[in-house]
Amino acid sequence: MARRVCNVHGCPTISDKPRCPAHAKAADQARGTPAQRGYGVEHRRRFREGVLAKHPICQVCKRTPSTVADHYPLSKRELIEQGMDSNDPAHGRGLCVPCHSRETAEHQPGGFRISPSD
Repeated sequence: MARRVCNVHGCPTISDKPRCPAHAKAADQARGTPAQRGYGVEHRRRFREGVLAKHPICQVCKRTPSTVADHYPLSKRELIEQGMDSNDPAHGRGLCVPCHSRETAEHQPGGFRISPSD
């Protein structure tokens, strides 16, 4: 990957990733742990295992084994806001990592590029 300036406004650090190591660490800490974001034991056991059992092959590319349980067509946040059970496997689809990354970047405003101050 080409080296470039950190994508955090005003940071002059050159990195081979979108953010320099310091800003990447700050962004990761600002996100909180998976459990703090609502991805605890029930999510792993009920949602993730159920979705991956239902969709063993990626539902986007149709050729790679699924390794990510993606909330679809509504996001986890949207399901919760509507009073729905976000851990019900019926609200998910199995994806491979590249397809999940691409789908997240395309369909979630800000996606992976949300700065720690947002």
